[in-house]
Amino acid sequence: MSLSPRAADGRRTRPFGLVIAAASLPMFMATLDNLVMTNALPVLHAELGATVEQLQWFVNAYTLAFASTILIASALGDRFGRRTVFLIGIGIFAAGSVAAALSTDPTQLIVARAVQGFGGAGVLPLSLALLAGGVTAERRPLAIGIWGGISGLGVAVGPLVGGAVMSGWNWQAIFWLNVPVAVIAIPLAFFALRNDFGARQRIDVLGAALAGAGVLAIVLGIVRGNDDGWSSVPVVTELALGAVLIAAFLFWQTRSRAPLMPLRLFRDRSFSVTNVVGFAFSFGTFGAIFILIQYMQVVQGSTPLQAAVQTTPWTLAPMIVAPLAGIFAPRVGTRLLLVSGLFLQGVALAWLALVLSTDLDYAALVVPFILAGVGMGLVFAPSATALLATLGVIDHAKASGVNSTVREIGVALGTAVMTAIFVGAGGQLAPDLYVDAARPAVMTGAVVLFVGMIVALWLPAGRSTAPEEDEVAPASDTPALVEA
Repeated sequence: MSLSPRAADGRRTRPFGLVIAAASLPMFMATLDNLVMTNALPVLHAELGATVEQLQWFVNAYTLAFASTILIASALGDRFGRRTVFLIGIGIFAAGSVAAALSTDPTQLIVARAVQGFGGAGVLPLSLALLAGGVTAERRPLAIGIWGGISGLGVAVGPLVGGAVMSGWNWQAIFWLNVPVAVIAIPLAFFALRNDFGARQRIDVLGAALAGAGVLAIVLGIVRGNDDGWSSVPVVTELALGAVLIAAFLFWQTRSRAPLMPLRLFRDRSFSVTNVVGFAFSFGTFGAIFILIQYMQVVQGSTPLQAAVQTTPWTLAPMIVAPLAGIFAPRVGTRLLLVSGLFLQGVALAWLALVLSTDLDYAALVVPFILAGVGMGLVFAPSATALLATLGVIDHAKASGVNSTVREIGVALGTAVMTAIFVGAGGQLAPDLYVDAARPAVMTGAVVLFVGMIVALWLPAGRSTAPEEDEVAPASDTPALVEA
């Protein structure tokens, strides 16, 4: 009689494929929705009369709400059960999707997107923690590789789904699609995932308030910089206030008995470098995507569906490359994969920035699109493997929460900074004015990715694995087994 595999703590696990599906489906939903939103921006500009700044907030309302509550969601998961908070997050995300679909003006849609962000905060970081805790240690790299591939699938089909739905129906349908996904995901997660707990400590409410307010103030200052002037009192005040609040948050984390962001985790070189790389990756890649996907429609004259199909050389590649990268990461090392991926993305964005024009033939975009997609695939899964490589399972939720926060701040700041560069260069939603302003914005993304590549050289070079006893030991008490 065959028995199910057992985790290191002796508990029987669910079937491998079922655990991956349960942990990944909600993550796929949230990832898909983010890129669907990006592809819908030109349509929302026309139908809701949204300004360029409001279009930016359709993206940033989600990412800011997400980033400001990830850490507290991870702490809630540790205390009350990761699966419990995961399920609540799915429900909130679905409710925000309904509110977004029913929105009739930009303000309502921005608020609904924020609700989606609050729900996503309970989904994305806990997805990785639940996956890592739901499979045996020896199968974890493969599971993370498949998880990364599904994340890549969200990147791939998001624009396609958005373009197809808007061409055949309307923009509201891109949000209605989340409802049946949530209906399937909730019972699946309840059945297949264990309700793991971390350290059951009190919730650091002050830390959450300081971090959320600090991030909001900084991004708000960047968004308003071009309109109000970078030396204006409101903008300078917001940027300074954000810096002070973030500094106060970090100081408080050294004093708090139950920190949302345990600073001891940053003593782990792999964890620290992975977070810097994650920020650079999100800043450069998704800020550029915000600019480029609208280029396809505003300048190339493509419909949302046509633009989605044209960008598939970029967006489909991670779906194929990410699982392979996850499988090979333990063998060749995460450093080689991450450095290669960031290099390819940087080259691709620099290439695009140099060739963009009002009469550019689509064929000239295919090669840089492929390079960018392969680069993204080489970053997705290996970064998740490197993040958790030497940490115990008890730290997985908070570690994933920190990384998700850093990445979402990167998305928000990347979008804000590149939009600021675009607007500052005279960018408008008209072909000639769009191209001239898009070039420096996209080139900025390339530069940030190259900086991330240099930082990635500090990652441990070889195979990284966490010892079995890490399943129950905190990171500060476990040695890091890596090859320098």
